[in-house]
Amino acid sequence: MLFLTPRYRKEAKVVLRAARKLLRYRRDILPDKQIVGLREASTRLEVALRKNNREDIIMATEKLHGLFDQAAPAPPLAGLRENTEVILVALVIALGVRAYFLQPFKIPTGSMQPTLYGVTGTQTVEPLPSWPVRAAEFVLRGRTYFDVTADNDDSVIGLREVTRFHFFTSTEIITRTRTYDVPAPLNVVRTDFKIYPGRPLRAGQPIVRGYAESGDQLFVDKVSYNFVRPKPGDVFVFRTTGIRRIEAGIAPGMGSQYYIKRLAAVGGQTLQIRPPDLLVNGTVSSLPAFRRVMSNQDGYAGYSNTSAGGGTFPILGSPEAEYTVPRRSYFALGDNSYHSSDSRYFGPIPERNVVGRALVVYWPFVGRWGLIN
Repeated sequence: MLFLTPRYRKEAKVVLRAARKLLRYRRDILPDKQIVGLREASTRLEVALRKNNREDIIMATEKLHGLFDQAAPAPPLAGLRENTEVILVALVIALGVRAYFLQPFKIPTGSMQPTLYGVTGTQTVEPLPSWPVRAAEFVLRGRTYFDVTADNDDSVIGLREVTRFHFFTSTEIITRTRTYDVPAPLNVVRTDFKIYPGRPLRAGQPIVRGYAESGDQLFVDKVSYNFVRPKPGDVFVFRTTGIRRIEAGIAPGMGSQYYIKRLAAVGGQTLQIRPPDLLVNGTVSSLPAFRRVMSNQDGYAGYSNTSAGGGTFPILGSPEAEYTVPRRSYFALGDNSYHSSDSRYFGPIPERNVVGRALVVYWPFVGRWGLIN
């Protein structure tokens, strides 16, 4: 059996096959001396294999291997070339998978809480934990701790978000005397840590102390919607191209954005919201995902006609309002209904804008890791 064959015999057979191939492919360009040497060494190795003498096999293998290296020396920088080829092939495969099968996506906001979370910040008063604890919590929870203290009495005059290497986002807190750097997005520093222009600072007191948790990072299945239609209850990702109310608020040159919401209805269905319930074709939805949102339990607050600030949405803005989804379109709602900009504001999603179904949270490992429902 192959797995019981001694290693030296396996190596001998590999070298012997390589030598035979070299003789077949290059015998017209190799010097006669090298051809004779390779043939004689190959014959000695074949004899040693038949006699099954370990020492003779090892010696014959080394001799043939040396002659092989002389006849077919490795090209310059062979190791570098091989590693480069491996990296390029891996890169091509990764790009192919991303383009046609699975696309990574990071939750940008809290519109899907508590099903999925964007970046959130939490203030603390106690000292930061030790660095091993912080390192473990970053790996498991995506949690980054920070403790920024004012050097002297001062006041905030501005905030500026900075992205380094297209990946690391931080916020610069600009004061009258210096600039402080906080490794968290601007909206988290402003909203969760209450930092704003004009805020006074006191020497020796924390400006921000606590942690920020990275938004859920997930894979989007780009394949299945080629075979089955999106259905109500799916958490799906779509592009904002051509959706006027969204594009009007995007800075020039930024291009299309990606949004993630729950698919509430497809073309032809009629929706109505009577808080906390979502009605589809005149009946309260019975799908588990919507039941969970309507339960007013476990962090869910039901569906609403207004935002948290009291503003009325243009679509489904009252319990009596109804909306029928156009053909070849979808209606998207956030699970965090009072804090979600969705189809109640910007209208239906054209079928062509759908990217795929949110499949699985791959990081952080603690919390919502696993399949998305």
